[in-house]
Amino acid sequence: MHRMFGWAVGIMLVLLASDVCAQQGGARAPQGARPQAGGRPPIAVSPQPRVAAQGTELPERDVLNAGTVTVITAPIGGPMSVMGSDMAAVLDDGDKLRVLPILGKGSAQNLIDILRLKNIDMGFVTADALEFVKTDSNIPDVAKRVRYIAPLFHNDIHIVARQEIRSLQDLNGKRVFAERSIGLPAARIIFQRMGIEADIDSQTDPTGGLQRLLSGERDAWVASVSKNSPIIKDIKNEGGKFHLLTIPYDRSLQDIYLPETFSSEEYPNLVPPGDRVESLAVSTVLMVYNWPVQSDRYRRVANFVNALFDHIEQLQRPPRNPKWRDTVISASVLGLERFKAAQDWLDRARGADTAQISPPAGAEEFRKFLVERSGGRNVSPDAAARLYNDFRRSHEGQR
Repeated sequence: MHRMFGWAVGIMLVLLASDVCAQQGGARAPQGARPQAGGRPPIAVSPQPRVAAQGTELPERDVLNAGTVTVITAPIGGPMSVMGSDMAAVLDDGDKLRVLPILGKGSAQNLIDILRLKNIDMGFVTADALEFVKTDSNIPDVAKRVRYIAPLFHNDIHIVARQEIRSLQDLNGKRVFAERSIGLPAARIIFQRMGIEADIDSQTDPTGGLQRLLSGERDAWVASVSKNSPIIKDIKNEGGKFHLLTIPYDRSLQDIYLPETFSSEEYPNLVPPGDRVESLAVSTVLMVYNWPVQSDRYRRVANFVNALFDHIEQLQRPPRNPKWRDTVISASVLGLERFKAAQDWLDRARGADTAQISPPAGAEEFRKFLVERSGGRNVSPDAAARLYNDFRRSHEGQR
């Protein structure tokens, strides 16, 4: 008890002595004072101002969202995902514009996502996906719900078949794999219009479906992918059990597809030396929801369109994906209306004559070209392919 009392009295004396010293030296030394030698009063040291860390502040939410658009592409491995990254790299402009690519599940699902997902502004869609979604999802007015910005490049329709399958008609009643993300729209449309009833498996993933074909569980495999696609070029066709099947450029297909050919140089594993196989190509289009012109979503996409068209030549140069060189921003898409901001840009460019607007090179233009060259007569698939090569060469010569 006596010890505790003495300890408390000692603390009180120390505190009193501190107060006396402060009074004798004037005001109490401020925080941060530095004592001087010889017992002199401390010198007051002003506290250093706090410097805000650079680059750590979050951007304004409204500003960031006002300049951001989303583009749904496709699984990694094809040109769509790479071209989405190219857009982000070339077009991003601080708070004014940010392009956010999103990996999708292929053209048909991309179109559905554009129609249904709140955060998707636009995406890569093949022209045949519209016909497929229209019937498969029972959306008869799908063409009124979307607009296109521009055709970007072509996908090529590949049908890898067993050697004994010599024509499309031979696929009647056969087991065909066409996965929803890369083959089902083309298979469904081509087979229906050509009167072919095949047993189509669309559930297995693309690699699994191809393996089923190679192991003998299927008779053919359909894929809508870019020419020289590794998944097809890398097929080990020992013994020549498989080949690329000819797809004729039938009149019933000409509103959607263009003629294409595969050479033995492009696919030495599936095309005999010196031969060519006729096939089809379909436009891959940058598709957007039909946003009302006065809406914020329209304004954001319009901002993106202006940047895309202004920088198209930069995107068409290395190191960007070579498929950009197939992009013809002025080409039309049969049965679809162009997004107003894109049409406005083209009209301004033509009127000012300040931009090089490439001539059209889509399915609608080729059909007109074909009629002019053939005099309206039917032409063989081989002749159509040759004429299309002439059409493309004349287009490239004017670019």
